[in-house]
Amino acid sequence: MPLRPITTLLACCLWPAWALDLSQAVIVTPQPANVQQRKAIGVLVEEIANRTGTRLTVAHTIPADGTASIVVGPAAQLEKIPGVSLAALPAAVNRADGFRIAVSANRLVVAGNDQRGTLFGIGYLLRKMEMRRWGVIRLADDFRVATAPAYPLRGHQLGYRPKVNAYDAFTVPMWDQYIRDLAIFGTNAIELIPPRSDDADDSPHFPLPKLPMMVEMSRIADEYGLDVWVWYPAMDHDYSDPKTVEFALHEWEQVYKALPRIDYIFVPGGDPGHTEPKYLFALLEKQSALLHKYHPKAQMWMSPQSFNKEWFAEFYQLIRQEPRWLGGIVYGPQTREDYMELAAKIPKRYKLRNYPDITHSLHCQFPVPDWDVAFAVTEGRETINPRPTQERAIFLKYKDFGEGFLTYSEGVNDDVNKIVWSGLGWNPDTPVIDTLRDFAAYFVGEDYRDSFAQGLMALERNWMGPLLTNAHVDSTLAAFEDMERKAAPRVKLNWRFQQALYRAYYDSFVRDRLIYETALETEAISALREAPETGSAIARARAGKVLNRALLNPVASAKRQRIFELAEALFQSIHMQLSVPRYQAIAVGRGANLDTVDNPLNSRRWLMTQFAQISKLDSEPERLARLGAIVNRTDPGPGGFYDNLGDITTQPHLVRSVAYDDDPMFVRSPMMSFAMRGAGNVDRMDQSFLDYPKSWWTHAEALFDRPVVLEYKNLDPSAQYRVKVVYGGDNFTSRLKMTANNGIEVHGWLERPVPFRPLEFDIPREAVTAGSLKLSVYKEPGRGGAGRGNSVSEVWLMRR
Repeated sequence: MPLRPITTLLACCLWPAWALDLSQAVIVTPQPANVQQRKAIGVLVEEIANRTGTRLTVAHTIPADGTASIVVGPAAQLEKIPGVSLAALPAAVNRADGFRIAVSANRLVVAGNDQRGTLFGIGYLLRKMEMRRWGVIRLADDFRVATAPAYPLRGHQLGYRPKVNAYDAFTVPMWDQYIRDLAIFGTNAIELIPPRSDDADDSPHFPLPKLPMMVEMSRIADEYGLDVWVWYPAMDHDYSDPKTVEFALHEWEQVYKALPRIDYIFVPGGDPGHTEPKYLFALLEKQSALLHKYHPKAQMWMSPQSFNKEWFAEFYQLIRQEPRWLGGIVYGPQTREDYMELAAKIPKRYKLRNYPDITHSLHCQFPVPDWDVAFAVTEGRETINPRPTQERAIFLKYKDFGEGFLTYSEGVNDDVNKIVWSGLGWNPDTPVIDTLRDFAAYFVGEDYRDSFAQGLMALERNWMGPLLTNAHVDSTLAAFEDMERKAAPRVKLNWRFQQALYRAYYDSFVRDRLIYETALETEAISALREAPETGSAIARARAGKVLNRALLNPVASAKRQRIFELAEALFQSIHMQLSVPRYQAIAVGRGANLDTVDNPLNSRRWLMTQFAQISKLDSEPERLARLGAIVNRTDPGPGGFYDNLGDITTQPHLVRSVAYDDDPMFVRSPMMSFAMRGAGNVDRMDQSFLDYPKSWWTHAEALFDRPVVLEYKNLDPSAQYRVKVVYGGDNFTSRLKMTANNGIEVHGWLERPVPFRPLEFDIPREAVTAGSLKLSVYKEPGRGGAGRGNSVSEVWLMRR
């Protein structure tokens, strides 16, 4: 359970004449200083210098001439400095990592509750001070704050591996700066990834081999006083084999031996890894003993991710025995059990930790709700994704679970989300706009404190609702274009500024194309409607010519060019790999959305394929009939109903009973998802789905054993109805069945046809005698993994 955050604060962001001028201040610290204290003081000196050009002097005594001073250190040590009193400070919030800051006359005191609290106090001060070029350093002269974090764990995974979209190119100094940036906003832990995981062995971007870089990152974290976790998947096939266990012990020992600091090992039960709990527990008991040989206080944690129903039962049976080697349990993606149900079944001796996915936008733990398919097929799964209000909703949903969090990240695309989570982990009551203002002022510049923060909020709103009618996208771009015009060169070179520009231009480009290509498809269908008068050949030719305008006469070419320029800038500034051929990203599905920027946004490819097939038919009546079927494809006939379940504007019968804030993981309500993973290979990102009608690119999907449900009212009780359904999706491992009114079978278990095609079934007459109907689609129960596969794209209820 989190502790209630207690913060008292008076701070000002519009600096009046009575602001304390710190441009000539001396930084006073106690002696002797350990590595962590020297690092913290270095952060203060260096980050002020980076923003103002002024490098403040460090001393160990109060200046005798009355020069302004910044007194910094753990409270217990500060009182030993002659002339320093803590009497002016507000009362302390006595918890780990906390701090107090106060101004008294020309002295600013930053007093940490402990060593790490000193670092976080410095970070807070840097976020709240006004810092400008050429020596402007000031703070309101009545600034006072006393605070401590609500959650003892506030961390992020930083994986140096080929799969990520920038981290694999980070040098040691870049890692130092990025870990520092996170600490400035209250992060107190990082999670590393071992040399062998579900990844390639090498990356063309690696500046160091995996293990040496892992050692460097552990060292850096230790210098900042941050906890070091290692996410260590059990990757081998059979841990019931003693030889496999012996190999794993030797392999993992090399990491234990090499890293200067390890506080925790976290072994996921799956995603990746697939080991029955009894064998996994036996392995981890041995690994825990070996870990303590090198890191005596380190703990072994694990998660039940991807466990099926039977393995979950076995897991609970083992956990009730309360093995002493186990330190805690992690709740992460692909977990069948509800988080509170899991917590209730775990013995009280074990701590709990959340492992939320903040990096992905689709096919993930927390997909963007009702994301427009135009964004999904272009920007993709690992796009730059500031989601401040949605991340807050996710955080608050799980706020009562465990010690805190360590997020799942695949790179810098989720940079804003990391800062939002760190801020909420410190104080869940903090408005996200306040955190974003600190983000903007500290990382981009004081002049952008509000405008850039509002811009980040606007980028999230770009993704809300149907893109076709979301004119807000264009106003977002206009706001960023205004910032860009006024920006100094150093701002334009700032990778965080570049990321926001990239997204703003990309969003607007996609909307321009969507409007254009939607109109082209409408015009093409109109040409097909005239086929009975013009003949099928002329109708097809006219429609094809219209559709091909998207290729021959594209729109918004200037925006597209700017997207490519910003992609190059991001590769140079932070090594983001937004393209496979240009920047050697590991795969299109790993954030390389420059390669999908031109993906079609209408059914052009499907229509052109249909035209080619129709041209080979023997008779004109057959050709006209096929064209008529295209024109009237979604028509359910008189007294019928049609739902496109992947489009929120045309799903009137889909039951969605739980609000997003109460179900951000979509475990109780269906989500909108996409068919873009082919056979489930994210890295390959099979795009053959674009050959289907656009309505088959998307679907409603229910997780694990929950059904997709449609409800119909005011039916004719005397009529015979027939259902036509397209089972879409990207996960084909489970069979599906449909029932009416909670038990009447419409069809039994079947495998969905691939390629997709409509299936038709009669509705039993007894199902509609009351004038209403509930259709439920299930997948085979009890399965583990991600719980996906129950996917329905289109449903026609037709009166016969």
